[in-house]
Amino acid sequence: MNLCYVNMTHEFSIPSHYDRIIEVCQFVVAGAEQVGFSTDELFKIELACDEACTNVIEHAYGGEEIGQIRVKWQFAGNAFTITITDDGQPFNPQDVPQPNLTASPEDVDDLKVGGLGIHFMRNLMDEVHFFFEGNQGNRLVMVKYMTARAKL
Repeated sequence: MNLCYVNMTHEFSIPSHYDRIIEVCQFVVAGAEQVGFSTDELFKIELACDEACTNVIEHAYGGEEIGQIRVKWQFAGNAFTITITDDGQPFNPQDVPQPNLTASPEDVDDLKVGGLGIHFMRNLMDEVHFFFEGNQGNRLVMVKYMTARAKL
Protein backbone atom coordinates (compact mmCIF):
# COMPACT_ATOMS: atom_id res chain seq x y z
CA MET A 1 0.00 0.00 0.00
CA ASN A 2 1.28 3.46 -0.88
CA LEU A 3 1.10 5.39 2.40
CA CYS A 4 0.94 8.78 0.69
CA TYR A 5 -2.70 8.02 -0.14
CA VAL A 6 -3.83 7.15 3.38
CA ASN A 7 -6.22 9.70 4.89
CA MET A 8 -5.93 11.98 1.87
CA THR A 9 -8.72 13.26 -0.33
CA HIS A 10 -8.32 13.57 -4.10
CA GLU A 11 -10.80 15.61 -6.15
CA PHE A 12 -11.74 15.85 -9.82
CA SER A 13 -14.51 17.60 -11.77
CA ILE A 14 -15.87 17.22 -15.30
CA PRO A 15 -18.71 18.71 -17.36
CA SER A 16 -21.68 16.34 -17.46
CA HIS A 17 -20.94 14.75 -20.82
CA TYR A 18 -21.05 11.02 -21.56
CA ASP A 19 -17.66 11.13 -23.31
CA ARG A 20 -16.07 12.44 -20.11
CA ILE A 21 -17.28 9.66 -17.77
CA ILE A 22 -14.22 7.59 -18.64
CA GLU A 23 -12.06 10.31 -17.06
CA VAL A 24 -13.90 9.94 -13.75
CA CYS A 25 -13.53 6.17 -13.89
CA GLN A 26 -9.82 6.43 -14.66
CA PHE A 27 -9.30 8.93 -11.81
CA VAL A 28 -11.07 6.74 -9.26
CA VAL A 29 -9.62 3.43 -10.45
CA ALA A 30 -6.08 4.87 -10.45
CA GLY A 31 -6.53 5.75 -6.79
CA ALA A 32 -8.01 2.36 -5.93
CA GLU A 33 -5.18 0.63 -7.76
CA GLN A 34 -2.53 2.65 -5.94
CA VAL A 35 -3.91 1.68 -2.54
CA GLY A 36 -3.86 -2.00 -3.52
CA PHE A 37 -7.26 -3.22 -4.71
CA SER A 38 -7.34 -6.38 -6.83
CA THR A 39 -8.19 -6.35 -10.53
CA ASP A 40 -11.63 -7.80 -9.72
CA GLU A 41 -12.35 -5.05 -7.17
CA LEU A 42 -11.05 -2.38 -9.58
CA PHE A 43 -13.55 -3.57 -12.19
CA LYS A 44 -16.39 -3.31 -9.66
CA ILE A 45 -15.34 0.18 -8.61
CA GLU A 46 -15.08 1.30 -12.24
CA LEU A 47 -18.50 -0.08 -13.16
CA ALA A 48 -20.13 1.54 -10.10
CA CYS A 49 -18.58 4.92 -11.00
CA ASP A 50 -19.70 4.63 -14.61
CA GLU A 51 -23.28 3.83 -13.53
CA ALA A 52 -23.30 6.68 -11.02
CA CYS A 53 -22.07 9.29 -13.52
CA THR A 54 -24.47 8.07 -16.20
CA ASN A 55 -27.33 8.45 -13.71
CA VAL A 56 -26.24 12.01 -12.92
CA ILE A 57 -26.31 12.97 -16.59
CA GLU A 58 -29.58 11.18 -17.39
CA HIS A 59 -31.60 11.83 -14.25
CA ALA A 60 -30.15 14.74 -12.26
CA TYR A 61 -29.33 16.94 -15.25
CA GLY A 62 -31.67 15.45 -17.84
CA GLY A 63 -28.98 15.64 -20.51
CA GLU A 64 -25.41 16.40 -21.34
CA GLU A 65 -23.35 19.51 -20.56
CA ILE A 66 -25.91 21.03 -18.19
CA GLY A 67 -23.74 20.98 -15.07
CA GLN A 68 -20.64 19.59 -13.42
CA ILE A 69 -19.94 16.19 -11.90
CA ARG A 70 -17.61 16.49 -8.93
CA VAL A 71 -15.80 13.39 -7.68
CA LYS A 72 -13.67 12.80 -4.59
CA TRP A 73 -11.99 9.67 -3.38
CA GLN A 74 -10.41 9.01 -0.04
CA PHE A 75 -8.71 6.01 1.47
CA ALA A 76 -8.75 5.86 5.27
CA GLY A 77 -8.35 2.77 7.43
CA ASN A 78 -9.62 0.03 5.14
CA ALA A 79 -12.30 2.15 3.44
CA PHE A 80 -12.01 3.53 -0.09
CA THR A 81 -14.75 6.16 -0.25
CA ILE A 82 -16.00 7.72 -3.48
CA THR A 83 -18.22 10.81 -3.30
CA ILE A 84 -20.00 12.05 -6.42
CA THR A 85 -21.90 15.34 -6.28
CA ASP A 86 -23.99 17.27 -8.76
CA ASP A 87 -26.27 20.32 -8.83
CA GLY A 88 -29.11 18.60 -10.66
CA GLN A 89 -32.68 17.72 -9.78
CA PRO A 90 -33.19 16.12 -6.37
CA PHE A 91 -32.87 12.36 -6.44
CA ASN A 92 -34.57 9.95 -4.09
CA PRO A 93 -33.58 6.32 -4.71
CA GLN A 94 -36.80 5.22 -2.98
CA ASP A 95 -38.69 6.61 -6.01
CA VAL A 96 -36.94 4.15 -8.33
CA PRO A 97 -38.75 0.83 -8.68
CA GLN A 98 -36.82 -2.34 -7.94
CA PRO A 99 -35.71 -4.01 -11.17
CA ASN A 100 -37.33 -7.29 -12.17
CA LEU A 101 -34.42 -9.69 -11.98
CA THR A 102 -36.51 -12.82 -12.45
CA ALA A 103 -37.95 -12.05 -15.89
CA SER A 104 -37.67 -14.77 -18.46
CA PRO A 105 -36.08 -14.08 -21.85
CA GLU A 106 -39.58 -14.00 -23.39
CA ASP A 107 -40.56 -11.13 -21.06
CA VAL A 108 -37.55 -8.95 -21.80
CA ASP A 109 -39.52 -6.61 -24.09
CA ASP A 110 -42.03 -5.91 -21.29
CA LEU A 111 -39.43 -4.93 -18.67
CA LYS A 112 -39.54 -1.38 -17.34
CA VAL A 113 -36.43 0.71 -17.83
CA GLY A 114 -34.76 1.91 -14.65
CA GLY A 115 -33.38 0.70 -11.38
CA LEU A 116 -30.61 -1.52 -12.69
CA GLY A 117 -27.89 1.11 -12.22
CA ILE A 118 -28.73 1.49 -8.54
CA HIS A 119 -28.99 -2.28 -8.20
CA PHE A 120 -25.54 -2.70 -9.77
CA MET A 121 -23.97 -0.01 -7.58
CA ARG A 122 -25.38 -1.59 -4.41
CA ASN A 123 -24.11 -5.02 -5.43
CA LEU A 124 -20.69 -3.88 -6.63
CA MET A 125 -19.86 -1.67 -3.65
CA ASP A 126 -19.98 -2.43 0.08
CA GLU A 127 -21.99 0.69 0.94
CA VAL A 128 -24.05 3.10 -1.17
CA HIS A 129 -25.72 6.19 0.32
CA PHE A 130 -27.72 8.94 -1.41
CA PHE A 131 -28.20 12.46 -0.01
CA PHE A 132 -29.95 15.58 -1.29
CA GLU A 133 -28.64 18.68 0.36
CA GLY A 134 -30.98 21.49 -0.73
CA ASN A 135 -29.07 24.10 -2.69
CA GLN A 136 -25.92 21.94 -2.53
CA GLY A 137 -27.39 19.29 -4.83
CA ASN A 138 -27.16 15.51 -4.79
CA ARG A 139 -24.38 13.57 -3.10
CA LEU A 140 -23.70 9.88 -3.65
CA VAL A 141 -21.26 8.13 -1.32
CA MET A 142 -19.99 4.67 -2.25
CA VAL A 143 -17.57 2.67 -0.11
CA LYS A 144 -15.45 -0.36 -0.96
CA TYR A 145 -13.60 -1.99 1.92
CA MET A 146 -10.12 -3.37 1.47
CA THR A 147 -10.01 -6.97 2.62
CA ALA A 148 -6.96 -8.46 4.28
CA ARG A 149 -6.36 -10.56 1.16
CA ALA A 150 -6.34 -7.48 -1.10
CA LYS A 151 -3.66 -5.82 1.05
CA LEU A 152 -1.16 -8.62 0.43
